[in-house]
Amino acid sequence: LSELGSESAKIKAMGIMDKLSTDKTVKVLNILEKNIQDGSKLSTLLNHNNDTEDEERLWRDLIMERVTKSADACLTAINIMTSPNMPKAVYIEDVIERVIQYTKFHLQNTLYPQYDPVYRVDPHGGGVLSSKAKRAKCSTHKQRVIVMLYNKVCDIVSSLSELLDIQLLTDTTILQISSMGITPFFVENVSELQLCAIKLVTAVSNF
Repeated sequence: LSELGSESAKIKAMGIMDKLSTDKTVKVLNILEKNIQDGSKLSTLLNHNNDTEDEERLWRDLIMERVTKSADACLTAINIMTSPNMPKAVYIEDVIERVIQYTKFHLQNTLYPQYDPVYRVDPHGGGVLSSKAKRAKCSTHKQRVIVMLYNKVCDIVSSLSELLDIQLLTDTTILQISSMGITPFFVENVSELQLCAIKLVTAVSNF
């Protein structure tokens, strides 16, 4: 999926995505939706049920692998849809909604808590995280996988603004995208995401 994401970006840049068979492209998008769905609601917080740090680290690595795979699927799908001269059949509403659902969930539950201390609350108890989890979260050194996910999500947000210029979306979808575009301005340490969000909000206002 990582290679597929990279290759789809190259094909999009070359402007030849529309030369592919529409039926095959639609099949690929439907397969991508299943991969997006797989990681769209996975929490990347530490698993408090495990006893050892090794078990927690293993659990987190497995979850992050699935979440990253889903991000690659999102990027591939959005690269296909935002390529020049694509047929109407590729703008599958369920796939678009799944990409938005994935992006919103992981901004709120994975990335914002990593970059802004205000978002570091325990979803199980509603209070602050345990000291063990807090130490892991409050480290100024970001895990490479988190930085990689952050960059992928920035690309997704930026590409969604392109999609708005191409395809007419439902009012419900526009509302979801609007909230996704506005929230980053209330989060600290996410300047790259805020730049992408400016593009998204501008595209929404022109919709």
